[in-house]
Amino acid sequence: LHESEKAISSGRFTGKGFLEGTRTTGKFVPEQHTDYIFSTVGEEWGFLGSSLVVILFVLLIVRILFLAEAQKSQFSRVYGYCVASILFVHFMINVGMVMGLIPTVGIPLPFFSYGGSGLWGFTILLFIFIKLDSNKINEW
Repeated sequence: LHESEKAISSGRFTGKGFLEGTRTTGKFVPEQHTDYIFSTVGEEWGFLGSSLVVILFVLLIVRILFLAEAQKSQFSRVYGYCVASILFVHFMINVGMVMGLIPTVGIPLPFFSYGGSGLWGFTILLFIFIKLDSNKINEW
C-alpha cells in the first residue's frame, strides 16, 4: 500500500511516460496489473491520466443512469441502475484502496484490471443493458 501511494505521488502532473514508471516497472507495487492498476496509471500518466480515467468512468456511469431513466419497463430501469451502481462501487473501492483510503480488498478496476472473469462480467452486464435499451423502441 505504501509503495502504491509512492507510485501515484511520483507521477506528479503529467507522469513519467508509458512504461517509464520506476515503482511499477521495478515491481515494487504488488499486484500492479490487477488490483493496483490505478497506481500504474497514476505513475505513468500522472494527474492528467488519472483524472482522465476518473472522468471517463463518471461519464460512463452518468450515461448509464440517463439511459436507465429513459427505459419504459421497470425491469430495464432497475437493471440499468444496478449496472451503474456495480460499476460505481467497484470503481470507488478500487481507487480508494489504491490511495489508502479504505482497506485492501480484491476488487478489480472495471475494464482495466488484468483477468478475464472481471472483464467478461462487466462486458456482459453492459451488453445486456444495451440489448434492453435497444428493445425499448419495439415496445408499444
